[in-house]
Amino acid sequence: MNATDDVLEAVRAGRAAALPGLLKPLEPAERKVLLVALKELRRELRASRWERRQDRDLMSPALVVAGAGCLPGAAAAAAWIGAADLRRWRPEPLTAALLDVLSGRNPKWLGDLAHRLAARAATAEQDYPLISELVRLSGCPMPTTDGCVEGWAAAVGASRSPLVDALRRDPHVSVLVPRLFETAEPIRALTPGWIADDPNRWPTALATLADEGCVDRSVLLDGCAARLLRGGKPAQLRPYQAILEALVPTVEEERARVADWIALASDAPSAVAGYALQILGRVAAAGGLTPRMLAELSAAVLFRPEKKLVRAQLVLVGKELTRDAAAAPEVLPELAEAFGHADTDIQERALKLVAAHLTDDPDLRAELADRARLLSPAHRARAVEVFGNGAAPEGEPGPYEEILPPPVAPAPIAPAPGTVAETVELVAAVVNSRTAGVEEFERALDGLVRHAHRDRAALAGALRPALAGRWWLDPDQARYYSHELPGLEHVAAAVLDARPTGTPGETLASWRSDCHHTALRAVVHARVVEAARGVASGSLPFLLATPTLDTGSLDARVLVARLAEYGRLGAEPAPADFAQALLRVRRDAAVIPEAAALGTPAGNRLASWLGAGGEPVAVARRTAPAVRYPYGGGTPERLVMDTGKRKSVLREFPHRFHELAGARESGDRCWDGGEDAVLIAVLPEDRETLAAWWLPLVTAGSVHEAREGAVALPLLAGAGGPAGPALHLAVATGLGARHPEDRLRAVDALLTLAAAGDLDAVRLGGDLAELLALGTVKPNRLADSVGTAAATGAYATTWAVLAAALPALLTGAADPRGAGDLLATAAECVEQAGVVAPEPAGLAEVAARGGRSRLVTQAARLRDALRRNAQDPASGG
Repeated sequence: MNATDDVLEAVRAGRAAALPGLLKPLEPAERKVLLVALKELRRELRASRWERRQDRDLMSPALVVAGAGCLPGAAAAAAWIGAADLRRWRPEPLTAALLDVLSGRNPKWLGDLAHRLAARAATAEQDYPLISELVRLSGCPMPTTDGCVEGWAAAVGASRSPLVDALRRDPHVSVLVPRLFETAEPIRALTPGWIADDPNRWPTALATLADEGCVDRSVLLDGCAARLLRGGKPAQLRPYQAILEALVPTVEEERARVADWIALASDAPSAVAGYALQILGRVAAAGGLTPRMLAELSAAVLFRPEKKLVRAQLVLVGKELTRDAAAAPEVLPELAEAFGHADTDIQERALKLVAAHLTDDPDLRAELADRARLLSPAHRARAVEVFGNGAAPEGEPGPYEEILPPPVAPAPIAPAPGTVAETVELVAAVVNSRTAGVEEFERALDGLVRHAHRDRAALAGALRPALAGRWWLDPDQARYYSHELPGLEHVAAAVLDARPTGTPGETLASWRSDCHHTALRAVVHARVVEAARGVASGSLPFLLATPTLDTGSLDARVLVARLAEYGRLGAEPAPADFAQALLRVRRDAAVIPEAAALGTPAGNRLASWLGAGGEPVAVARRTAPAVRYPYGGGTPERLVMDTGKRKSVLREFPHRFHELAGARESGDRCWDGGEDAVLIAVLPEDRETLAAWWLPLVTAGSVHEAREGAVALPLLAGAGGPAGPALHLAVATGLGARHPEDRLRAVDALLTLAAAGDLDAVRLGGDLAELLALGTVKPNRLADSVGTAAATGAYATTWAVLAAALPALLTGAADPRGAGDLLATAAECVEQAGVVAPEPAGLAEVAARGGRSRLVTQAARLRDALRRNAQDPASGG
């Protein structure tokens, strides 16, 4: 065995540490020959399938060392070391072996390699230990690429000695510290370094180095300010703010950067903006803030939604106007920006501040009077006292008009693809997509069945190359799998006569659970299994259950026409396909005679189904103690479905459909969610049942703070069938979801129901009252939801819901924390819509309490608005 074979044997055995000793004796010609063999081995590993992953993990580190030792150019060596297919190793264990194998190269070559590795954005951070050693050996300057800086910060932070000592000893600190603030993304290694007064954290360490003169203090101040101005997530910016705080800037240093602090107060995340306002307060106290600067700052900050920041700015303006009354003409017009703030308490503060510093300038008064028309009706009388009649609204308000979204009209689904090529394109798109909707899935399924019935060989010939990458078409992979193929692939495999060939085991069709997800998926799977059998036998000309609307619903007349065509062709309806068609058909009593006129068992069954036989099973609410669902939270009442009736209705359906009779809400046995639209399309005309099944998932989003619990709510609101207690309870629960995106989905569902005339506002408000009392829905989250609904222009609808929910908060039946925001939205609705209605129970008592809490002030505002509208209905709106 020659030396080259010894190296290859060591590489195949994964003995990276032995390679330097084997490579050093080789001549350049031998290394050139060896490199060819190494490249061939790399190609072999790259082409190997997943079953050889252990071989790849074993050989890759040794292959990196061997290739680096054989490649003559620094560029080729950097590309080899950083190759993605060889990154099966951590850099630290290989650093010594790589340095050993490269030790014979000249310093200039090593420096070139260090800079080329640092320039590789994907791997520079991981390669920093190797890069730093190459820099030391070559004596070249330290690279300052983003990845290199990130790697340096992580390496210094991981030192066993205190961070400040590690930085003092580091020879590159003066070069790399300024780069901490200049990278494209914030340095991750700094993120845990914001804890104050910890000598082992970055803020304290950098401040100490600045005090010792090791690092330029102005570089740190300017760098932090610049990095904060670039923006980012609060967690990413917190370390840079902490560095600023640790530096404790002097008044002169703060005055020199006033423009930066104003920009941060205007646009930065709330915490950073608050810090900037604190600095500006100190600058102002030292006389460093001109009236023009104060006006510019006010114009930006008073426009922000954070009430805490707006209040802080009002305090700052009040102090400055007291100190320098001459600044009023320039500052007051910008201060009037707060007149349009959503919070009426802030409006009141701004109005008082303007009134206290108003001058006799008629132009200024006229300008402020015009702005005062933005004030809430609760403050208009005071505005007229301050500014005169110019602050009163012009003319009589017109009649209030509720703004609701247009009723959701389900979109029609296009017919099945007309050609084999179109079918193959659609099938490939659905199979390779994880987000295929109802329309794509159903059209692809029907297209497969139709074209397989016409010419299966032609369809198979076009379909095979389009699905060439699927594992079940590869004999080597198919033998590892025995379960049935999911969804559309099951039918595609039937067209191609391809199946997994492993040992038969538990199949998708035999897996049992009483969770509604599994029951609905069992129906979908039963249908595709039946379609696959129909493709194999040639007995299915097309599918009956293909929906005509994107919700999954099926027009009754279309189904009658399809059954008539089946009769003309002499085809028998497939049991699962016809059962699914019945569950999807839209009830239309006018079609019953047409169905009966077909004179077939299927026609008679459809006629019966369109009558009383197919009505959705009622969902009732039985008063009971609060129920804790295993995967949900407290609900005010238990939802009860007449499962006995459901079983009798489904008795004539295929076996797999019987699981719908026993399905229950998602619970601790459910881990199979997703594909909401496709599953809802199984019962698109029975949204009450669906809402009862999905309720615990929605509740989990409110109680356990789960994400995406309300994803299905807009789909359920747009589905068919009655909108009863289950759907209203689900929407009410979703309005209190933890995450804003889920609350938006619940608002969407609420407005969809209102636009269609299906919303029972009193029922929804009652549900909210009970959920508030249970703690399932928190007032502050509900306030955000109803505030969003009102802001769309649905003030009357939002008030109708709140009117039924507020007594639970006002009479002490629920936790009142956050109730002030709910009362503020209610008052806004009453003022905008000119609502004339009785006062909710407990409102007068809360409004009469002493103090200036938000609960009391907003209760008084709501009380006054209701009384004002009762006396003069035209005063609102």
